Amino acid sequence: FSETYSQDIHILQLDNGAFHFSQHLKLPENIVLLFQPPHTPQVNPIERLWEEVKRHLTWESFSTLDELREFIWKRLEQLNTSIVASITGWDFILDALFVSGFS
Repeated sequence: FSETYSQDIHILQLDNGAFHFSQHLKLPENIVLLFQPPHTPQVNPIERLWEEVKRHLTWESFSTLDELREFIWKRLEQLNTSIVASITGWDFILDALFVSGFS
């Protein structure tokens, strides 16, 4: 995706799992790895996004897994870039961008 979206800076947030480290990894200039602090899934933006999706599942009941999938898919389709940014935007991410010079 680095080549496809070559004009954009891509920030990939990773936990500190051993499988996210490599001594031989070469990153394109438009990809920045942002490692979250150890043992802190609550600072992972995807967790906040799923929390928002699950908030709409309260008191819902589904007869089949397909019904649940359809419900979640419809909820995800309602999200646009602005909504996702408002849910997942964290000061520490913005600060990291500023420090890295990509702001």
